[in-house]
Amino acid sequence: MARIVVIGGGLSGLVAAYRLSRAKHRVLLVESQARLGGQIHTARSDGYVIELGAEGFVARSEVLPKLARELGIERELIGQATLRSLGYRAGELLELAPGEAGAFLGFQVAKDDFGLGIKTFRRGMGQLIDALEQRLASDVELRVDARVRQIEARTKGYEIRGDDGLAVQAERVVLATSARVAAELLTPVVGEAAKELTSNQTQSSVTVSLAYPNQALSRPLDATGVVIASEDQLHGARACTFTSAKFLERAPADHASLRVFMRPAAGEHKTLTDANYVTRACEVVARVLGVEAPPLRSWVSRWPDALPVFDAAAKQAVATLETVLKGSRIALTGSAFHGSGIDAAVRSAWSVTER
Repeated sequence: MARIVVIGGGLSGLVAAYRLSRAKHRVLLVESQARLGGQIHTARSDGYVIELGAEGFVARSEVLPKLARELGIERELIGQATLRSLGYRAGELLELAPGEAGAFLGFQVAKDDFGLGIKTFRRGMGQLIDALEQRLASDVELRVDARVRQIEARTKGYEIRGDDGLAVQAERVVLATSARVAAELLTPVVGEAAKELTSNQTQSSVTVSLAYPNQALSRPLDATGVVIASEDQLHGARACTFTSAKFLERAPADHASLRVFMRPAAGEHKTLTDANYVTRACEVVARVLGVEAPPLRSWVSRWPDALPVFDAAAKQAVATLETVLKGSRIALTGSAFHGSGIDAAVRSAWSVTER
């Protein structure tokens, strides 16, 4: 039974801590933010279920249903209420074929995923985080609002140091962080191989969810949403999900919720207010869907430099570092290292006990 420190309390860190505790290890999880869950964050208010982060996972995932079953929430899994999707190009809404939505946005969509959509939980993806927190509460020591600043090698493992007097000994370490944070912590330990991670690219995202009474809509929400061709994008808005049509019970009766996805220009997340982003989202909805009425409510979520670009260079940097880390009793987990998406993040964490 080893003493293991998991650094990072997003989904991968939580799943890794859960798996390691089930294997009877003594686990401490350290998260720099006040909230666990990372890029999974669900708001629930007055009948609305609003995703501020990831909205679901690929329908063909095998590891998510298995995890849900272990956590006792398998019956809460739901799929999309509709699979129909629309595109917006040259002022017109177009019906899209399965898989074409990803092509509109420049995504590489696996053929196995065409037409399958995504799955989530009845009360949002946050339901998975809630279940993990509840399960970990009795088996894992959790420390939030505590940033790790240094990892130092010791004769029988590592010393982890950080804010608020954090200083603990660990036989093994799991990093469930961004590539940048991993580089900062591991460069003093293993050198240039870790430093290479600083070249891994990331993208930023801002999403705005808007609530309307049904009578304010100029057309029925009879699709999962609309993706916007690159030449027709306004304010960096790439897509608008019809959230209350895509998943059941996401808005009160006779109301609807939409979610506009934006790719902000460099530095905009520092200069624009939430009100600025709401105004922009409303302009997008007016142009694409003809909705002129002001929203009843709005929710803004910002994810600066949060989305890893897992290109060939990033894959090579991770592979090189993991070769160097073999035998070190340090493991990497999460989307920054093993592929984007919820399914990849959980599969990465699932394998930590073996690695």
